[in-house]
Amino acid sequence: GTPKYVANKMKSKGLQRLRWYCQVCEKQCRDENGFKCHAASESHLRQMLVVGEHAGSHIAGFSSQFQSEFVALLSRRFGTKRVRANQVYQEYISDKSHLHMNSTRWVTLTEFVKHLGRTGVARVDETEKGWFIAWIDSSPKALAKAEASLKKDRATMSDEQRERQLIAEQIERAAADVEAGPSSSSSPPA
Repeated sequence: GTPKYVANKMKSKGLQRLRWYCQVCEKQCRDENGFKCHAASESHLRQMLVVGEHAGSHIAGFSSQFQSEFVALLSRRFGTKRVRANQVYQEYISDKSHLHMNSTRWVTLTEFVKHLGRTGVARVDETEKGWFIAWIDSSPKALAKAEASLKKDRATMSDEQRERQLIAEQIERAAADVEAGPSSSSSPPA
């Protein structure tokens, strides 16, 4: 980019205020006045006209991108462990180039977490400490592993059932022998 662009990028080290970010232009403003000036600029207005014609498709695109990036972080960093949704979100937004949630169809993190639960992407539960999520690994490898584990459990269970049945049969035979044994071997009293 230009020297001015590079200098401005170097100045903006940390995360800036979310409300002064324009997702359409992908521009972060440092203060309210900067954002107001940006919103009135010709390039922003031109971009808004383009987005305004197909707003639904843009929001759907941002939403699917946000979801895929969020779930990728959840699966990569936490796996299938149960974790606070806010912790995952804080980690997600710590990346300076993240997609902002206010450009998606979800207004709040709660709505987004409920959506993940409804679509079967994650197990979701609410406690007094907030929303917790756990990623559901639905990859073919994980499904095959779960199926193999289930088969092993069934095989183990059937072995246990066979053993129980064998023991029960032995007990029945022993009881029958005890009942039959004293009457046939004992002689009548004299």
